[in-house]
Amino acid sequence: MTASLPAISDLRDQPEFAEIIADRVWQAWWREQGVALSEIEAMVHECMDGQDIPLSLVAHEGPDFYGCAHLIASDLDERPQYTPWVAAVWVEPKARKGGLGAKLVLAAVEQGFSRGFDTVYLCAEPHLASFYEKMGWRCTEKRVADLSVFSISR
Repeated sequence: MTASLPAISDLRDQPEFAEIIADRVWQAWWREQGVALSEIEAMVHECMDGQDIPLSLVAHEGPDFYGCAHLIASDLDERPQYTPWVAAVWVEPKARKGGLGAKLVLAAVEQGFSRGFDTVYLCAEPHLASFYEKMGWRCTEKRVADLSVFSISR
């Protein structure tokens, strides 16, 4: 990775990254829960069907993958009234601690705002609160399915 942060593109414009995104999301959050990789692959492919949401963003330099973030309708069954959500933010270990995670999150937020939403949500483990709060997120609820719910408004 160069000194500047990688480009962030809509997965529809860079479909060659779909397989690696599905693998990273599956490995990070779904594999240990017994969810089949094929289910996550199907979810990632939904991001390429031309709808506004879901949307997958990919951080890359040419053919090199560095991370992803998603904008989805709902990320917590317990809170169906909140929409849209930034979800499944992943940064490759070699690209961490350089601002790419924040860049991906904020790019997903901007996508939500550009689609007419005034507020965007995300859920995270409580120990990540300061990461999101530094970007302007505020904690909306604590201890929802062992997670904190954050929101950001325009």
